[in-house]
Parts: sequence; structure tokens; C-alpha cells
Amino acid sequence: MIRLYSNKAEYTADIADELRLFLAKEEITISGSEACADIAVTIQNGKDDGLKRTAYANINIPKGKAEYVWQCDIPGDADMLEVKRREKRAVKIAVFRAMAKVYGFMPPWGSLTGIRPTRLLRELYIRHGKEEALRMMRQDFDVSEEKLRLAMEINSVQQPILDTQTELDADVYIGIPFCASRCLYCSFASQVRTKKTDMAAYLAALKRDITAGSAILKKANRRIRALYIGGGTPTVLTADELDSLICHALEAYSGFSGEFTVEAGRPDTITKAKLEVLKRRGVNRLSVNPQTMNMATLELIGRSHTPQDIIAAFGMARDMGFDRINMDVIAGLPGEHAADMEHTLNEIVKLSPENLTVHTLALKRSSRLVTEGERYPMTTAEEVERMVAMGAEAAKAMNMRPYYMYRQKYMSGNLENVGYAKENCECIYNIDMMEDTTAIMSHGAGAMTKCVYDAARRVERVPAPKEISVYINKIDRLSEDKAKLFLQQA
Repeated sequence: MIRLYSNKAEYTADIADELRLFLAKEEITISGSEACADIAVTIQNGKDDGLKRTAYANINIPKGKAEYVWQCDIPGDADMLEVKRREKRAVKIAVFRAMAKVYGFMPPWGSLTGIRPTRLLRELYIRHGKEEALRMMRQDFDVSEEKLRLAMEINSVQQPILDTQTELDADVYIGIPFCASRCLYCSFASQVRTKKTDMAAYLAALKRDITAGSAILKKANRRIRALYIGGGTPTVLTADELDSLICHALEAYSGFSGEFTVEAGRPDTITKAKLEVLKRRGVNRLSVNPQTMNMATLELIGRSHTPQDIIAAFGMARDMGFDRINMDVIAGLPGEHAADMEHTLNEIVKLSPENLTVHTLALKRSSRLVTEGERYPMTTAEEVERMVAMGAEAAKAMNMRPYYMYRQKYMSGNLENVGYAKENCECIYNIDMMEDTTAIMSHGAGAMTKCVYDAARRVERVPAPKEISVYINKIDRLSEDKAKLFLQQA
């Protein structure tokens, strides 16, 4: 247990995020006294004009001791939001560099803990200009040259797509929080579908949600840019259930003819009948996600299919005419090494999908991988980093470019998830959603609806209940909250 003290209580969560870059799953508690703390992080105002802030980080933990001081200037015309932004940045840099002294290394993303580095870089471009933005990423945030180049390349690929947006655009997400089985690493609020699952009740509520949401967007004069059905595993539904749901959504969002993605995800849920439904209803982008092509790992993580099933499902989708297929892999699955990742990627290169998403394993507290962690052999951070690099090399071999990225807490090696795409095959929904540039009308248990306001790209959100029964009972209240979000300027 690590005891943390700060004289700025509003920044303790941000400081804790920095500490976890080094302390991983160590419990962090808040101390009311600097004298009793293992880590003390304070910030003081300038003595003269008050336009300076000095952050002090003092580390005294079993691993070692260190101090670091970081000073920042506050512009005379700064509003309260800008003052807080700079103060928070100062304490985070101070504690990060003190911890880096103790541990003798700097994570590749430096002191950045947010999930959207590309959005931060874009905002810094706008606020400070490109030259200063790149200096800040390198010298203030300690981002490695490799990761900075990755963020810059992704921004350059994204920009033409972001330039096609208007203020009245919106994307639609439909969530199916059910799977055929629960993976070892999964922390999503998904249920395993069994013979006892009351899918009819969920789908009826989901359709009510879609009807209400489409009416709100029509009243708000929104144009639908992309439609995405995710999960869970949407193809856990029967062909008839899929057909009925998609027909309802297309009727509600009448006139939609843009990018339409369905996560077919688990190959053991893919059938010819389901693919025929998706093709007939206008789905033009599909995911067939192996995660790994190694049978021993598939069994270990709880996937009820074989590598041959993956190949067969992909071939079936190709034969059906799907020409934009994504495949997901995970670097750092328990027991895997670089040779296993090489095999997986070699098999995917043979299939030549249009998209490849390389995830880094994230250790989520509610997953069995964490609660039963001592049972599973974990890959070292150094080897996971090599696996991620191999993913980038495989994508390049298939003529793909990185086009979106996000990070999660507790990721192996403090790395990232990256989506790669062949030219003109980028997923618009993924960019819009990850960059927080477009409103998302979401339907389903656990789904997050969000609206983007004003030039500052302020985002307001309405989360749907994760518990299925609670979601079903709160559709009307949820619809009211969404209406306020879109129809009343916040």
C-alpha cells in the first residue's frame, strides 16, 4: 500500500494515474498528512504576481527516494479552466519524473495517461502551433520519438476524414452485450447467451431505444454518418433476430446509406445465413476477430473455436462479397511469446484483410485474468513491446497505415491499441468515436451516448445502465436524458 498526500485534492486521481505507470496494481490510499505520506505532491503559487505555479514531488518508497520540481507559467488572461489544466500538467510531470528517477526508466508514452494521445496532439496543434506542440510532447511530456511519430502519422491519416464532418453529423451505435462464452481477459458488462437468456425482452427494449433515439436525431436535424453494431458479439443473435433488429434500425434511421459495421467477432457465431442477412441489409464492413491463431491460447482464454474456424469464417465472408473486413489480435496473451505472435500475424497476412487492429493486453480488475492471475503465465513488457512492433510490421506488409489509436489503464508495457487500414478502408466510426469529434447516439445496455459542443469540443455524455434488467426498465428515462443532451444546448 502506498500513501499519497497532495495539497490539491482535486488532482489526486491524476497523480494516482501517473503512479500506476510504475506501481501497476499497487493499492494507493490518500493520506491527510504530508508527514505520514510515502509520496507527497504539492503545488505552490508564485509569490509575486501569482502567474507561476511550482509543483513539488517527493518520493519515499521501498524502491527508492527521489524529488522533482516543475514550474509553469500561467498566462495573465487565463480562465479557470486553463489554470487548472496547467496546474494538473505541472503536478503530473513532477511526480512522473520523480518516479522515473526511482525506477530508472521512462514509459514510451511518457507522463501521458489519457486514452487519446492523438486528440491531445491535435488540440496542442490548435492551441500552440505545430512546432510548440511537438516540443511539448517531447520535452514536457517525455513521449518517445517512436510514439510521437505514430501519433503524427495517425493524425495525418485522420485529418481528411475529420475534414468531411459537419456540426450536424452523428454516428449511431447499437450494442449487443452478449457473447457465446466469456474470455479470460474480458471486463465488459456482457453476458453469456444460454438457452435461458431472455433475448426477446432485451431486443424489444433495444428497438424502443432505437425508435426514441432516431426521433431525437431527426428533431435535431442530425445526419447519420456511420452505423456500428458492436458488443459483446452481435452475431450471437440468430439470423432472424439480426434481420429483425437491422430492419428496425434502418427503418428508424431512414435514408441511411453510409458506413455500416457489424462486429461478427467470434467465428463460432458466424453462419452463412447470418452473413446473408448482413449483406442483404447493407452492412459494408465486418469484423472477424481471431485474437490469436494458436490453439493452445484459444483454449486457455476461453474461446470456443479453432484457428481453422477463423479461416473458414473469413473465407465465407469473402465469398459472400464482403470487401472490408477487420481482424483483431492481442499482444501479450498469457503464455504467448514473440514466436506465437509471428505465427498469428503470418496467418492473417495470408488472408489479407482490409483492417488489422493490434491490441495490447489490458489487465482489467473485473476479469478472470486478474482475479485468478496467479494461474496464468504472463508475457514480459519487453516481449509485448516486440509483439506490438511485429503487428505494425505485418500491417505495413499488407499496405496498411495506422489510422486510429487508443490506450487503456493497466496495459502491458504502458503501450497502446492501434487500428491499421489499407487506403480508403479506414473505419469512420472508429475515428469519430475515439477522437471525440462527433456526436454518438448509442443504444443498448452499457452504451455511451455523447454530444460534442462548441469550438472547445466539450463533450457531454449519457451512459446507459450496464445491468440488462435495469436498462430495460429505464428506457423512457434514458430517452429523456438523450433528448436533453441533443435538443437543449448545454
